[in-house]
Amino acid sequence: MNQQGDKSDLAPVSAVIVAYNEELNIEHCLKSVAGWCGEILVVDSGSTDRTREICRSYGALIYSHAYVDHASQWDWALKNLPILNDWILPLDADHVVSERLRDQIIKTCGGKETAVVAYYSRHQYFFHDVSMRGFKRWNLRLFRRSRTVIDISELVDWRFVVSGETGKLDAVLYEHNRKEDDIDFWIDKHQKFSTRLAAEEVLRASGRIGWALQPKLFGSVDQKIIWLKNAWLRMPLYLRPLLYFAYRYFVRLGILDGTVGFAYHFLQAFWFRLVVDMKIAALRRQLQRGEVTLDVLFDLFAQRR
Repeated sequence: MNQQGDKSDLAPVSAVIVAYNEELNIEHCLKSVAGWCGEILVVDSGSTDRTREICRSYGALIYSHAYVDHASQWDWALKNLPILNDWILPLDADHVVSERLRDQIIKTCGGKETAVVAYYSRHQYFFHDVSMRGFKRWNLRLFRRSRTVIDISELVDWRFVVSGETGKLDAVLYEHNRKEDDIDFWIDKHQKFSTRLAAEEVLRASGRIGWALQPKLFGSVDQKIIWLKNAWLRMPLYLRPLLYFAYRYFVRLGILDGTVGFAYHFLQAFWFRLVVDMKIAALRRQLQRGEVTLDVLFDLFAQRR
């Protein structure tokens, strides 16, 4: 069932999706972009389930590349895929473009030229079918390929770095990873993240790695995020997970998300950050005793490329 349709009726935007064993998610994603995006390209990192079969049924072009992390995968995609359009809609397989966001993207890409080369959209995250408050609010969701590169200065998080003005689309992109309904999957994923994030924080504190963007509290969305991350780095270990959980749960009203919300905010804002802090403390002790070196930690950072 090829959903691409008559190319002349499609918006001049390329949807690029990264995927691995996403048969639970990817059809929802593909349905939200099929029939209006100029092309759909999927970067698959060796799926062994029905992911590729589902992608082919929607007329998506499938490319293979081994996965290290998201930043590396996107860096490879933008440098190597034969993308036809300058406007890129970057998606994970668990993302769904709302109808309103679709309409705003079509209007933006088909309108007259402006100085704006990238747009943020609202972001709504679901955990066990419940919308979570206090999580991401804005993500860069549409950009010109010719004016954008990948920020590879972080080991876990990642972002696009845009050369030019940015704007905002007030419609929503949904994120709902149905694989995370299995709590073991969620915990295993975050255990891996915690190891990499602990190494990154130690390296950043030592000055071995810096930021790709200038931190600014009143700058772009991403500059503000980096400013807040710098503030986080200066906070005492073990105290900051408590403060972050309190902020997310009470100030950002996660308390209204019910029992599922309590479980998610406790795990993501407190438990995960506490595990990171414990691993940072362990790395610091190992560095003091000479059991590990900054060069060894930096190799972890360098291997991602």
